[in-house]
Amino acid sequence: MSTTISNPNEVVTKALLRFVTLPSRDRAAVITLDNGFDHTKPNSFGPGGLASLEAAIDEAVAAAPKFIAVTGKPYIFCVGADITAMPLLTEREQALELGRYGHKVFRKLKDSTVPTFAFINGAAMGGGLEVALHCHYRTVSAGAAALALPEVAIGLVPGWGGTQLLPNLIGIAPAAQVIIQNPLTQKTLKPAQARELGIADEIFEPADYLERSLAWAEGVVDGTVTVTRPEIDRDMWDGVLYFAKHQLDERLHGAVNSANKALELLALARSATFEEGTAAEDEALADLLMGDQSRASLYGFDLVQRRAKRPAGAPDKGLARDVNKVGIVGAGLMASQLALLFVRRLEVPVVLTDLDQARVDKGVGYVLAEIDKLVSKKRLDPGKAAKYRGLVSGSADKAAFADADLVLEAVFEDLGVKKQVWAEVEKIVRDDCVLATNTSSLSVSEQAAGLAHPERVVGLHFFNPVAMMPLLEIVRAEQTDDATLATAFAVGKALKKSSVLVADRPAFVVNRLLTRFLGVVTAAVDNGTPIEVADSALDPLGLPMRPMALLGMVGPAVAHHVAGTLHAAFPDRFGVSANLGRVVAAGKRGFTDAEGNPDPEVLALLEVGSSPSTAEELRDEATAALAREIRLMLDEGVVADPRDIDLCMILGAGWPLHLGGVTPYLDREGISEKVTGARFLPPGVANAP
Repeated sequence: MSTTISNPNEVVTKALLRFVTLPSRDRAAVITLDNGFDHTKPNSFGPGGLASLEAAIDEAVAAAPKFIAVTGKPYIFCVGADITAMPLLTEREQALELGRYGHKVFRKLKDSTVPTFAFINGAAMGGGLEVALHCHYRTVSAGAAALALPEVAIGLVPGWGGTQLLPNLIGIAPAAQVIIQNPLTQKTLKPAQARELGIADEIFEPADYLERSLAWAEGVVDGTVTVTRPEIDRDMWDGVLYFAKHQLDERLHGAVNSANKALELLALARSATFEEGTAAEDEALADLLMGDQSRASLYGFDLVQRRAKRPAGAPDKGLARDVNKVGIVGAGLMASQLALLFVRRLEVPVVLTDLDQARVDKGVGYVLAEIDKLVSKKRLDPGKAAKYRGLVSGSADKAAFADADLVLEAVFEDLGVKKQVWAEVEKIVRDDCVLATNTSSLSVSEQAAGLAHPERVVGLHFFNPVAMMPLLEIVRAEQTDDATLATAFAVGKALKKSSVLVADRPAFVVNRLLTRFLGVVTAAVDNGTPIEVADSALDPLGLPMRPMALLGMVGPAVAHHVAGTLHAAFPDRFGVSANLGRVVAAGKRGFTDAEGNPDPEVLALLEVGSSPSTAEELRDEATAALAREIRLMLDEGVVADPRDIDLCMILGAGWPLHLGGVTPYLDREGISEKVTGARFLPPGVANAP
C-alpha cells in the first residue's frame, strides 16, 4: 500500500482474528472489526484499517477454516470509509488509489475459496455495508441501529463495490432506492427491512446473535441450511433507471453530480463484469472526490455530525437547571406539537393553557390523539403511551405554572400579546423558572423588557413540523444569563435537537435569509416576471423545493408578517409585497396551487409592473442578496462563524448537503467576492484543492 494516501490522524480499526471451535469440532475464523473505542466512536476504514483487514483475511484463508466470518465490536459493524481523511487528498491519483485499495481488500472475501460470512451485529453504513456485500452470506442482528449506503448524500457514490453488488443481489429497483433515494431523503434501513430486501439472508435477536449466526453459518456450509436468493429481472433494468432519472431531474434538476454518477454505475451493473464495474467505480469516486460538490458535502456532513454536537458559544453545561415540569402558553397546533415533543423526550409533566377551556381541551386532545397514532403504527409501546398520557394536562388558569421549571410561549406573533403573556406568567412562576419564547422573528429582549427578571428570558425558535425539523435556534437576549442559556441548551439536547446560538437580531438566521431570498422572488413577480420563471429560476442550485412551494409550506401569512418585521428593521433591503398581502387577504396558500401551477384566482388578484426579469437575472439577484445579507449578519455577530449560518440553513431550511449549505456555494460561484469583496470560508475548506 502506497503511503501517498496515509492519514497520520487515522483511528485505525483493527481486524482482530480469532479461531472458534464449532459444535462439529471444526474451526471457524472470526474477524472482529474494532477501533478500541466504545460505540460512540464507530469503526471506519482508512488506509491503516484496510491494511489490517487485508492481513487478517490472508491469515484466515491460510489457516483453511470451515468458514470465515466478519463482525464488529458491540453495537457497531462498520460505518464505512474514514471521511476525515478525504480532505487530505490533493491529487486525483490518490483518490484512485484509495478506491482501488478498498476494492482489492474487499474482493479477497468475494473470491475466497473458503466460504465467507458477514455477521452484521450493529450499524453498517457505506463501506461497512459494502464489505458485508462482498461476503458470500450475511446475517443481521435485529438490534442493529441502521444499515445504509449514504454516499450520494455527501457527494460520493458507493465506491467499494456497492453499485455493482447490490443490484445483482436484490434487483435494480430496490438497489436504486437504497443507493439514491434513501440518501437524498435521509432514510436508512432497519434490520427487518434489510432481511426482507435480501441484503441479509437471516436475522437473529441480539441476545445470542453471534452464537446463532455461527450455528447458522455452519449449517449453510454443511448443506443443512438452504439460502435462497431472488431471481434478478434484467428486462426491467433500463426502465427502472429511466424512471429514477426522471424523478431526480424533477426534484433536483440534474444538480447533484453524485446521483447522476450513481445512475451511470447502476446501469453498468446490468451486464458489465465485476472488474469493469469496479474500475468504473474507481474512476467515478476519483472524479467526485476531487470535485467541489463532494468537498462541500463533506464540509456540510462534518457540520451536522460534529459542530452541531458542540454548539459554539454554549455556556458550561454544569450551569443548567433541572427541568422537571414544563408549561406551554397556547394550545394551538404549534403549541400542541411542542407539548408532544416535550412529553416524549423529557418525560416530565407538561401543562398547556389558553384563553378558554375549549381551546385547552382541543390542544390536549391533539396530543393524546398523536400518542394513539404512534401506538397504532407500532412506534410506541402501550406502556410508554400510558405514561405519556398521564404527563400531559391542560388548564385555562396560568396558576398551573406555579411549580414549572420552564414556561414556553407559542402564541400569536405579536409583540404586545407576548409581553402581556410574560407579565401575567411572571407573577405566578418561581424566580428561577426559565421563560422561553418560540418567536420566529420578534425581539426577545423587547419581550423581556419591563420584567422583574429579564435575565431568565431566552428564545427557543423551533421549526415546523416540530417533530421532524432538527434545528433549534437558541436566542440570547440582551440580559439572558448563563444559567438560563445553559438550561436552554440542555433542553435542546434532551429534545434531540441540534442547537445553534444566535444573537437577538430580527428573524435570527433561517427566517432572515429565507425572507431575503423570497423577497427577491416576490419582488420580481410584482415587477412583472411570470410566476413560472420566478419559480424555476433557482433550479440549477438543486434546492429541495422551489420558492413558491416553500412559500406555501411556510404559509403566506407568516411570510408576510416576518417580511413586515424585517422591513421595519431594514427597510432598505426588505420590502413587503403588496401582492403577497393580497394573497394573504384572499386566504390562498400562495401564488401557485397544490400541483405547483400558477393559481388562476391569484393571478386575477395581482397588480404587476412591466419590468420582468429573466431567470438568469433573478438567480443572480437572489444569490447576490444572500451573500450581502450573510456578510451583514456576520458583521452584526448574529452567529459566531459562517459555519453556523450553513448549519442553520442545512438543518432549518433543508439547504442541500451537496452545496455544503449556502456559503460554500456563494464562494464557489465567485458571488461572495464579487458582492462582498471576500470569501466566507478559506480556500479548500469546502471546495476542491
